[in-house]
Amino acid sequence: MCAPMLLPSLVFSQGRGSDAGLIARRNAMEKELESIAIIERKVMVPMRDGKRMQADIYRPKDESKKYPIIFSRTPYNFNYWDVELGAPRDMSTELEAVKHGYAYVEMNERGRYFSEGDYDILGVPLTDADDELAWMGGLPWSADKVGLIGCSSTAEWQLNVASRGDKALAAFIPESFGAGVGRVGPYYEQGNWFRGGAVQMLFAPWLYDYGLSTNDGKPNFPAGMSREALVTAAKSYDLSAHPPAVDWVKGLQHLPEKDLLSAVGAQHGIFADTTPSGKKAMILRGPNDAAWYEGGLWNDSMKIKAPGLWMMTWYDISVAPNLAAYNAARKADGEIGNEQYAVIAPVPHCSYKGASEHTMVGERDMGDARLDYDALTFAWFDHFLKGESNDVLTKNPKVRYYTMGSNKWQSSDVWPPANAKPVTYYLGSSGRANSLNGDGVLASELQGKDAADKFTYDPMNPVPTHGGGFCCMGAAYRAGALDQRSEEMRDDVLVYSTGPLKEGMEVSGPVDVTLYVSSDAKDTDFTVRLIDVLPDGTAFNVEDNIQRVRYREGYDKPPVWMEKDKVYKVVFQPMQTSIYFAPGHQVRIEVSSSNFPRFDRNLNTGGDNVSEATGVIAHNAVHHAKEFPSSVTLSVAPALRADAATAANAPVGGTQ
Repeated sequence: MCAPMLLPSLVFSQGRGSDAGLIARRNAMEKELESIAIIERKVMVPMRDGKRMQADIYRPKDESKKYPIIFSRTPYNFNYWDVELGAPRDMSTELEAVKHGYAYVEMNERGRYFSEGDYDILGVPLTDADDELAWMGGLPWSADKVGLIGCSSTAEWQLNVASRGDKALAAFIPESFGAGVGRVGPYYEQGNWFRGGAVQMLFAPWLYDYGLSTNDGKPNFPAGMSREALVTAAKSYDLSAHPPAVDWVKGLQHLPEKDLLSAVGAQHGIFADTTPSGKKAMILRGPNDAAWYEGGLWNDSMKIKAPGLWMMTWYDISVAPNLAAYNAARKADGEIGNEQYAVIAPVPHCSYKGASEHTMVGERDMGDARLDYDALTFAWFDHFLKGESNDVLTKNPKVRYYTMGSNKWQSSDVWPPANAKPVTYYLGSSGRANSLNGDGVLASELQGKDAADKFTYDPMNPVPTHGGGFCCMGAAYRAGALDQRSEEMRDDVLVYSTGPLKEGMEVSGPVDVTLYVSSDAKDTDFTVRLIDVLPDGTAFNVEDNIQRVRYREGYDKPPVWMEKDKVYKVVFQPMQTSIYFAPGHQVRIEVSSSNFPRFDRNLNTGGDNVSEATGVIAHNAVHHAKEFPSSVTLSVAPALRADAATAANAPVGGTQ
């Protein structure tokens, strides 16, 4: 959900350099764009209710032809003028699209910047997209073929729209799109709002930092201003202004949770107030609240009706639901189901183009994870928007994924790879798995007698978030793979390890965790982390998860409270990864009851958890025995062969 470059698969990396040098480069880019493109900025596009959405249009100067359109719609600022520098911004996105024979249209969502109306998350109402696509299809220079592209909030609205059957929509490329996924299979994340029934805390800083909760990014101009006047205003109105900086380490600790934004000096907005379209405030909803099904979220009851190139990353906010969404799209009717392709990169949210010869993801070198996204993107659009007979569909695998640890791109016709087989490890100890100094093990066989591992969970002293898949929580929180040993020294973290592996093991596919747990609280959480332990002891996080125990019987059922010290089976939603545990490495699972502030704290009271200001301490336990087979099941695939690595790293563009 953080603000990425508008078209990351087409944008070239460029350091800021000196302001003078930057201004010179941008002026040159703008001049080149003016030499090859017809430019129409601040075009106000009418919707069926009379509100107007602002668009900037860039199209080739040769007016003897009709052109397909690459369309990027966003809640973020794409104003072409950098007020701070007094110069154009980086126009490489628009320039490359025009050079490749496309018109490029960028548009703000309703209620953002120059677009009229009130903002509601995920592009509500959906009829705006219908009206925008119909408008583009009817332009005199349009070939009536539109392709969608964008990352994060510029991608999330695409999924629902791709299921609506709009005539002009020919293909879409959603990148890091998880917050557009509502319910899919076992996942009730509702746009990344939840994980296992716990709230993902990133939305509070995101809404605040980008002025999305209260429409702070919308200039107040008189209705009916001419395009010329709006273009002039855009050169003087500082659209880059942000609200005052917040210390989110402190800010995210505020209770009650529903007042978090007001506590940092902002209005509640759509976070804790009724939305502009009249739906219940987001923080007050449960994982299956009817309000989630009334907005812009896509769910697996909606058949995708356009070819899709789905871009994901292993350290994104929700790669497992993203892959579930991709698999659901492949079940679409007719040829459309066969025209769904996926790429899964080993980087954080929207960081595809940040890969290098030594791709650092947090503290871990993932090797050369570069991929020619530009070639793949234009080959995709050339095929579906221009009708070119290239080989983008036959030359590229259905699923291209990067295996961390072996640091290689791999290919598969399906996800998970067909050759991946389940291998189960059982949690065990003598009752003292607490911390890195404990006696927890992962073993291929169950121990006979239950020796429960007990720990105290205090919601006022939660286990801190240290790496993982998230975005937008401020500079203090770093996504990616970080050494977890400092967290593993806590007594409220249970540590279970295999011991050094004699042979390497590739895990590609779902990672399923089942715990048998008890507590003296009415409700609590359990968290897990999958860890790759290096021979020197470095413990890199691979994936993590959480389960709020009140939802153990399903998110579509009323919450069920725990009875004191009764043992319950808790099945986590599947995690997903591709990681090679080299010989001498260890597979490790950490278990606790918090991962804050990535996930909100369970206050353990059995209350609603968002309007409460105080919690209670929970005394929790993980059980492991024949009658309580707590376990982790890994999807183990044969090790990557050299010839497969070569094939997986082949060029990705389509030939003409």
